[in-house]
Amino acid sequence: MTAKHIATDLKKASDKAKSVILARFFKTGPGEYGEGDRFLGVTVPQQRIIAKKYRNLPLGEAERLLMSPWHEHRLTGLLILTYRFSISEMAQKKEICDFYLAHTTRVNNWDLVDATAPGIVGAYLVESGSDIGLLRHLARSLSLWERRIAIVSTFAWIRRGRHQECFEIAEILLHDSQDLIQKATGWMLREVGKRCGEDTLFGFLDRHADEMSRTTLRYAIERFPEAVRQGYLRKK
Repeated sequence: MTAKHIATDLKKASDKAKSVILARFFKTGPGEYGEGDRFLGVTVPQQRIIAKKYRNLPLGEAERLLMSPWHEHRLTGLLILTYRFSISEMAQKKEICDFYLAHTTRVNNWDLVDATAPGIVGAYLVESGSDIGLLRHLARSLSLWERRIAIVSTFAWIRRGRHQECFEIAEILLHDSQDLIQKATGWMLREVGKRCGEDTLFGFLDRHADEMSRTTLRYAIERFPEAVRQGYLRKK
C-alpha cells in the first residue's frame, strides 16, 4: 500500500475535460490564489472512495501525496488522514494532527482546508480538551491557508453547539483583507446561527457588523429574512 498505488487509481479515474474546468474554478492562473496547481479531473466522491480504500496508508506515504503537484493527490492524502483520525486512539490522533500542522504549506487551497481542518485540527482540540491557543496563532499567520484553517477548524465546536471558539477567532479575522478569509468567517458565523441559535449570532453581529467586511456580513446573514438582511447591510 503506497502513494504510487493511489496515484495509479487516481490516474484511472481522471478526466481531461474536468481537469480544465477545475483548474479554472480553483483560480490557478498567474497571480491567482491557486497559481500553478494542477488537476487530474477526479471528482471528490471518487477521491473519497479511493481514500477509504487506503485509509491505513502510512504517514510517510501520505507525505508523498501531499508533496505532489497534483491537487487530487493532496486532497486524497488529506482525506486519508481524516479517515485514519476518526478510527484512531488519542495518541495516534495527536500524531496525525501534528503531521497535518507540519504540512500546512501543502494544504494550499480552500477545498483542502475545508474538507479536513474541522475533522483533524478542530476535532483533536475538542477531543483532547485543549484550548484554542493554536488557532489564535494560526489566525495571525501570514499564510492565507493557515488563517483559513484557524476559522474553519472552529466548526468542530459549532457542530457540538458551542460558539465561543468561533467568535474569538472571528474577532481576530474581522479586518482580514483576503476574500477567502472573509467568506470562511461569514460561513462559520452563519453556522453558529444555524446550530447555536440565531440570537447568539445576532449578539455578535450587533457588536461587530459595522466593522466586518461586507462579504463576511453577507455570508453570515444569508439565512435571515430579507428585511433583517437589509437592515444589517444598510449599516455598511
